[in-house]
Amino acid sequence: MLNVSFSIYDLEYFLLILTRVSCFVFIAPFFSMNNTPARVRIGLSFFISILLYQVLTPAPAILYDTVMEYALIVIKEALTGLLIGYGATICTSIVNFAGSIADMETGLSMATLMDPTTRQQTSITGVIYQNVLMLMMIATGMYRYLLGALVDTFSLIPVNGAVFHSDALLDSVLNFMAEYIMIGFRIVLPIFSIMLLLNAVMGVMTKVSPQMNMFSVGMQLKVLVGLGTLFLTSSLLGNAADFVFEQMQKIMTLFVESMV
Repeated sequence: MLNVSFSIYDLEYFLLILTRVSCFVFIAPFFSMNNTPARVRIGLSFFISILLYQVLTPAPAILYDTVMEYALIVIKEALTGLLIGYGATICTSIVNFAGSIADMETGLSMATLMDPTTRQQTSITGVIYQNVLMLMMIATGMYRYLLGALVDTFSLIPVNGAVFHSDALLDSVLNFMAEYIMIGFRIVLPIFSIMLLLNAVMGVMTKVSPQMNMFSVGMQLKVLVGLGTLFLTSSLLGNAADFVFEQMQKIMTLFVESMV
């Protein structure tokens, strides 16, 4: 007969693990997509927590005296999971930033689409870049790295062992913002350069033949050249995904180091 028994302390330790894992799953990229059913995310968090509980046993003693102190420990674990997952999530917004710049240059900024991953209005090119990034994440197994990074945090930051250093977290965010703008412009640099050259050519044509209505011609020409450049540079999106994944690993490492 199967005999499964556990103490109240084991249950409390398991719930703390579940808190960190579930907060990470509900905010991390790929796992937090709105078109993913909530039951799937809850089940994934529960079974990952069971596996981690088997690995992390025997459970260390969680010292607290009142229910309020245990609630504070739960909040600390929830913040730990949210920060680690948020560090990966903000990196995926780089492609939306690049897509907004591309649409602004090609004249498509007034047209928006519903992003199925976030259910928010975003630019057309941003949706394309976001879908390509998700496909690259599946093809390269980046989601396994995210889960592996979550598992490793329990070795670096044990349960009830997180110490939040606000200065280190602020430095991590500031460093990310500098990399954020640089990587965003690197992704959209081909389109930006072609549009700059096209504007220069249209400016010369305006001076050469003033009778031509360059405004009406330029709007159509920008869309055509922009879409053609986007098609020709689609092979470079793999390198762009590498930039985003490297930044994702970097920011997650910085966030974990700021809580050790």
